[in-house]
Amino acid sequence: MYEDFYGFSERPFQLTPDPSFYFESATHKKALSYLGYGLNQGEGFIVITGEVGAGKSTLVGHLRNRLDWHSVTVGEVVTSALGSDEMIGMAAHSFGLNVDSSDKASALAEIENFLQDEARAGRKVLLVVDEAQNLTVGALEELRMLSNFHLGAQPLLQMLLLGQPEFRQLLTEWDQLEQLRQRVIATHHLEAMQPEEIEPYVMHRLEHVGYKLCPRFQGDVWRLIHRESRGIPRLVNRIMSRVLMKGAMEQREVIAEDTLRAVLDEINGRVAETPPAGGIHLVSEDTQPYRRDEHQSAPEPEHEQQSMSQHEPNQAEQAEGNALLDAQIEAIEQAFYEHDSQISALREELGQIAHGMPAKAADSDTVQRLAALEARLDDQERTLRQVLTMMINYFETNATRDRDAA
Repeated sequence: MYEDFYGFSERPFQLTPDPSFYFESATHKKALSYLGYGLNQGEGFIVITGEVGAGKSTLVGHLRNRLDWHSVTVGEVVTSALGSDEMIGMAAHSFGLNVDSSDKASALAEIENFLQDEARAGRKVLLVVDEAQNLTVGALEELRMLSNFHLGAQPLLQMLLLGQPEFRQLLTEWDQLEQLRQRVIATHHLEAMQPEEIEPYVMHRLEHVGYKLCPRFQGDVWRLIHRESRGIPRLVNRIMSRVLMKGAMEQREVIAEDTLRAVLDEINGRVAETPPAGGIHLVSEDTQPYRRDEHQSAPEPEHEQQSMSQHEPNQAEQAEGNALLDAQIEAIEQAFYEHDSQISALREELGQIAHGMPAKAADSDTVQRLAALEARLDDQERTLRQVLTMMINYFETNATRDRDAA
């Protein structure tokens, strides 16, 4: 693991959002200002959009860490194409309310009572809705209706909507959302980081884990990273994780352009990665599992006269194998994030079809297009599940074997 080689306390470039690594780029600083302004208003909708991996979740996590929990209650909903009735139930559950989602009137009454109790206790209530581009128009209308709750002249609920760029387009273009648009009090689109922000971003994350000037970076690495990542934080993390992995495998204390270019070639499939002998590798052919080299055989117990060092890989080989496995697992993680992006692209295409024919019955061509999209989505999900299942089976089998051998 590269964090051991470089002496880091943890991995600095995980793909999952972690607010403790929050970096205030120019666009994130502006977004935080809009959030602060919106929260001070205590009503309406705040909308933050950005590309996949732009840092929306990290931004909100950082915001939550700054809030006074004695004065603000926060609920969070991560959507998955919720309908109007489902939206009410999910909003209630996000505040810990045990409601019957099938009884909408009862659920609304529970939410209103909860909001009034919070207001009487002197607390504001914020509902964060992530992946808002997946919501139906009906669900967005239900959120607007929830914003109608008042105690006297005091609004009881404020909402923060996070979404990908298509959500901004949805809000702008759909006539059915005019009333919701009128209640948006602050909005910001997270842009990509600028070229000059890449080095400070990387150093910020490295220093968070105890960076002691190792590795050093030389040459035009920051420009290359910006060009390849387009300034998107998650893609920067992906590249840096692979670069540090390669650096640790090759025991490099200096990362220069040649190392970075080799990693970019691997990421873009321009070269083949050759696993170490006896190591673990992921076969790219459809659904082949993780497995040991089929030509490698386990040492026979009757040869006990030989030393263990003849049967086991030395430390360098073991470290190389572990590093390769770690890189492969990170590739699987990245596949999931890319899968999320693909799902969003499919939903956007579906929305465009629906928007283009608002009152027209679906013809055969439309049905075929929708069926093709559904098939693509099913294939992606099935492949990811199969890969994960095979990985789990592999590690469980080896763990059982190791326990038996012990």
